[in-house]
Amino acid sequence: MTRNFLFLVGAARAGGNTEMLARRAAKELPAGAEQRWIRLPEVPLPPFEDRRHGAGDHPAPGPNEQLLMDATFAATDIVVVSPVYWYSVSASVKLYLDYWSGWMRLPVEFKAKMRGKTLWGVSVLSETAREAQPLIGTLELCAEYLSMNWGGVLLGNGSRPGDVLLDAEAMSAASTFFAGADLVSA
Repeated sequence: MTRNFLFLVGAARAGGNTEMLARRAAKELPAGAEQRWIRLPEVPLPPFEDRRHGAGDHPAPGPNEQLLMDATFAATDIVVVSPVYWYSVSASVKLYLDYWSGWMRLPVEFKAKMRGKTLWGVSVLSETAREAQPLIGTLELCAEYLSMNWGGVLLGNGSRPGDVLLDAEAMSAASTFFAGADLVSA
């Protein structure tokens, strides 16, 4: 089976540094690897309501939630594309991850469907790699909790639009970021 990469772009600005870096890395995927790109700010979700303890069941998914859930289930690889915002993922990515809690309470076998997928991250920050540690930890722990494979995080540096293109180390890393993945699964 061919790998199916879902790129979830959580940046507030379309075409920003983080998306540029992710698209550079995606250019190196084999021609047979499928790609789907979704900008999370363009598929807004309502605030997440935690209903685990007596507040009832998670409601039936609305159109945007269903779109994201279906895309998540269809992917073999989920790539979270988020700039470092206040040392973590963007608000739209965090909201998407919060919805995973609700999907675990729907009759869709969420945990079983996530097991074995690979979770990746792509991020751009404006200072040192240290400021990305909470973002990396968030994604890595999500993968671990759901028995997903952890692909790692590609980091770049930049603040103003296009700055990441001047980060030679990030551009070089992007060209091989997905190279370690077994891009054909059984």
